[in-house]
Amino acid sequence: MDEVRSNNNVVYRCHYHVVWCPKYRRKVIDGTVDERLKEIIREVCAERNAPIEAIETMPDHVQLLVVVDPQYGIHRLVKQIKGRSSRLLRQEFPHLKSRMPTLWTNSYFVATTGGATSEVVKRYVENQRNV
Repeated sequence: MDEVRSNNNVVYRCHYHVVWCPKYRRKVIDGTVDERLKEIIREVCAERNAPIEAIETMPDHVQLLVVVDPQYGIHRLVKQIKGRSSRLLRQEFPHLKSRMPTLWTNSYFVATTGGATSEVVKRYVENQRNV
């Protein structure tokens, strides 16, 4: 999915690799929490017209490869994903409220995939469970 995209006044190809963790790096992303989290991420990205190229979760972190309009900004997308997923997951899964003041840490890692082809990063994200 290395296509060039555009909005009203910007033509772009911005692929971002994003990683974030639960507070205290707790291993809480599994089973139905994992399924619901991916569903929420897909909903937010669809609303923001940000195609997901790859998504994978591990018990203690999330990895996402996504295309984002530079005028919207990756920081706004990540903030919206983390905010909505924290609120909804903590409502739907009460065990996430215990021992954790919030679901996610304030920080996250983001890199453009310019140094590697997006196919290489996509394979890396998809193969996280095999490492």
